[in-house]
Amino acid sequence: MDVDYGHRPQQWSRGLCNCGDDICTCCISWFLPCITFGRIAEIIDEGQNSCLSHSIVYGFLLMIRCQWVYSCMYREKLRQKFGLPEEPCGDCCVHFFCEPCALCQEHAELKSRGFDPSKGWIGAPTAAPQVPSSMIK
Repeated sequence: MDVDYGHRPQQWSRGLCNCGDDICTCCISWFLPCITFGRIAEIIDEGQNSCLSHSIVYGFLLMIRCQWVYSCMYREKLRQKFGLPEEPCGDCCVHFFCEPCALCQEHAELKSRGFDPSKGWIGAPTAAPQVPSSMIK
């Protein structure tokens, strides 16, 4: 699923401070960030690990206030996957200082690219639909 967009980085679909655009995701990210993170990580990992497993690891790290290290690694993976710039500052700074906003931005980015993080990994959104064998002549 790695995409090569050339040398010029693509732009984020939403700014870091536009987390209020999707109130539901915003509220989940502020009060239960492990859920939003788990959904994002499952899509980025293309289903190799479940939302639940990512959420549990994130939750344990949240208890010792180190969750931002884990989530910044996934922000970097997301950026590399889609050729996005590291802005407004480094990935770890974004997650350390504004974790909920970063999660909302990443969630919105996946949605803008055709993924539905609430459904988990079901394949790339550009995959051709499967035609039942009974419809083939």
